[in-house]
Amino acid sequence: MTLSRRGLPLALRRWLGVGRSLRQYYGGGREQRARLDRLHARFVAPEDVAFDIGSHVGDRIASLRRLGVRVVAVEPQPHLAATLRFLYGRDAEVAIIEAAAGSREGSVTLNLNPDNPTVATASGAFMAAASDAEGWREQRWEGQIQVPRITLDALIERFGLPRFVKIDVEGLEADVLQGLTQPVPTLSFEFTIIQRRVALQALDECERLGGYHYNAALGESGTLVHPRWLDADAIGAWIERLPDAANSGDVYAVRPDADR
Repeated sequence: MTLSRRGLPLALRRWLGVGRSLRQYYGGGREQRARLDRLHARFVAPEDVAFDIGSHVGDRIASLRRLGVRVVAVEPQPHLAATLRFLYGRDAEVAIIEAAAGSREGSVTLNLNPDNPTVATASGAFMAAASDAEGWREQRWEGQIQVPRITLDALIERFGLPRFVKIDVEGLEADVLQGLTQPVPTLSFEFTIIQRRVALQALDECERLGGYHYNAALGESGTLVHPRWLDADAIGAWIERLPDAANSGDVYAVRPDADR
């Protein structure tokens, strides 16, 4: 991000940020798409339903649709929801919900990052952790909006039990899982090194639901790190040992009969 970009009108900066994200998440080429598809194919099959919580610009939607999966995409940022409608609004197998997800229904204040919309967040603790962390200090949240909030339980009541739930909500992953009262076959949640505690809380929520084994992928690698599935204590200890340079990744939680 340059100083000249900060001098641009806020609306223009938001759309430039969307363009940056589109290049980042769709510009990796055939091999990147293939890795993500192979990963998702372990958990879903054609005609399954998946929830994409925190869809951003929808690269996970693209992968799941290549596999024939029906997708419920949840994205609270209006300009990103508009991008999703442009990309996927004509696909009858994609439902786009312009809302945040959380532990209860209602509304929530979303803090916007116009230059990097992938890190918009409703978590003040996330912003505080980022403010003094290497690789995060340049992030600036400028402006707030009120957005509706729904729960995973409400989505299940409307769309049925999903085979897979992906959660990427910048520091509120555990809060989203608190809105789920029944286990789903497979799920993933993002973790960041600046908030390891949130990852451990999300693991606790998975353990509350019961029956999961765990693995993880670092960054956008699309590749599971561990050759075998681990219990919650083992994956939690692994997260705590990760060096700060690891930055972020996704934990995958799978019930014993769900890994394909």
